[in-house]
Amino acid sequence: MRSETSVVVDRGRYRDAVTPWEDEAWRTTALGWVAGELEALGLRSTGEWRVRLRPWSVLVRLAVEGRGAVWFKANPPASAFEGPLTAALARWVPEHVLEPLAVDADRGWSLSSDGGPLLRDVLGREPANPRIWEEPLRQYAAMQHALTPHAREIERLGVPGTPATALPGVFDRLDHTALRPGEREALRELRPRLLDWCAELAAVGIPDSLDHADLHEGQLFCPAPGRFTFFDWGDAVVSHPFCSLPVPARRARERYGPHVLPRLRDAYLEPWTGGGRSTAELRRAVSLAWRLSALSRAGAYGRLFPSAYGPARAAVAADGARCLLELLGDPPV
Repeated sequence: MRSETSVVVDRGRYRDAVTPWEDEAWRTTALGWVAGELEALGLRSTGEWRVRLRPWSVLVRLAVEGRGAVWFKANPPASAFEGPLTAALARWVPEHVLEPLAVDADRGWSLSSDGGPLLRDVLGREPANPRIWEEPLRQYAAMQHALTPHAREIERLGVPGTPATALPGVFDRLDHTALRPGEREALRELRPRLLDWCAELAAVGIPDSLDHADLHEGQLFCPAPGRFTFFDWGDAVVSHPFCSLPVPARRARERYGPHVLPRLRDAYLEPWTGGGRSTAELRRAVSLAWRLSALSRAGAYGRLFPSAYGPARAAVAADGARCLLELLGDPPV
């Protein structure tokens, strides 16, 4: 399979990170699994492989004869749930995700079709229009709403469960050592207020659901106008669903300015209206979740390959610790 193939490797800013890809035996086994799964589907890899190596994943894009491309992904143990989770989502909310072509749950491997252009690509070629984020946020929130009955099933797949009432414990377990002393002290002083915010958010009564935890414009496909599919669930948690909003809202704010935030918040909230909760209560819940979402995202930075050590691991840990500083700022909506 490899003798006729050119390989392009992208390590990003983690040049020293050791991933399973560096292990020839692992690489041979993994690529043999890919070849076998493709053969079972009547497909054959041809042309270039593009390999993206990060401390938290191995991703390989393989050109496939007559089909475009497929993607192989290897997750570390802490996010090995991604393949089984994606397969389950394809059963529960098939209109919102891609069904994987193959999954090896024990090894954290999955094989997926290419989903078409990314929202990032669409944003790059269309005139600036801040409303372009509104429909994907509605669809994503509708998916979360539909998944609330499956929250415990999702946890049984291995996705960490962090309800609002558990977030103070998450805060206590996270590593603050990469922060400056003054920043660490400010976070320690914040803890009593953190308890109050968590209790207030839980009291709103929105049920837990799946939180992607990194829903930026490179994590959703636009296979057709007005249709969006969501992928890359390796950072996911089961938590308060509104914790998903800050990542996409910040990306939109960076591109269009802060005036877009109220519209995006209200578009996201549309599927959550009703149930006896007022608009004011829902908006207050968004403000609370905006701040508290930093805890789930900071925790996801620890989902690395065991072999990823040294400067690469330290750099990722520092990024995770910096997420915690978002607790100190006032939510913009």
